[in-house]
Amino acid sequence: MALDPSSPLLHLDEHGLPIHGVPWSRLGWAVTDAKPDRMTARLEWTGGDLLAIFPFRHRIELAITLRPDGLALETALIAGADGPVPASFGFHPYLGLPELPRARWRLELPPMRRLLLDPRGIPTGGEEAFSGLADDLGEREFDDGFALLEEPASFVLAGAGRRIVVELIAGYRYAQVFAPGGRDHVALEPMTAPTNALASGRGLRLVAPGDAFHATFRIGVDVTGPRNEGRTG
Repeated sequence: MALDPSSPLLHLDEHGLPIHGVPWSRLGWAVTDAKPDRMTARLEWTGGDLLAIFPFRHRIELAITLRPDGLALETALIAGADGPVPASFGFHPYLGLPELPRARWRLELPPMRRLLLDPRGIPTGGEEAFSGLADDLGEREFDDGFALLEEPASFVLAGAGRRIVVELIAGYRYAQVFAPGGRDHVALEPMTAPTNALASGRGLRLVAPGDAFHATFRIGVDVTGPRNEGRTG
């Protein structure tokens, strides 16, 4: 399948490769229920413009639940009747601790398998052991894909009296950790499949016609103590 690089439905990276899927502003989500602490929405992937990008008819149902200590997102992919649908999607939670310098943010990552990349950032198929991390971010930078060793798995950003936990509860077997140097944010990203899975087939799960695939993650926030670690004077 050939993609039109001039399509407004595509994000392209610096190598001219499609990245991050279709812009959300171009997606026709319909809210199906809304309450103060919960919202559900549906996306029908059946239009010709969307099928030109991802040629598999399906429906996405998203349920977002807000509680005092966090936010949970439950996603269901329901395959259309005309063929199996690859389950290859993810989210990009960007997190930061504005009251503390980036170097003093504590990052906790579980043991995983790091995916080896080519110069374009595409997985080669190789892996290496990653023993995990529990330390200040310091000058470290990340733009790495990982395969989880088990579900659920938790990723933590902590400091300034807060502990933010991104918990991959079910359906997400891969994760991307993005912590660019000189930027005051870290992205801890749940993924159902690794980068380029639609081309390589690596880690790709197929949803049979009429069946549903479910994935859930949660962002929890715990206030652990005084929030003055980054202040002086």
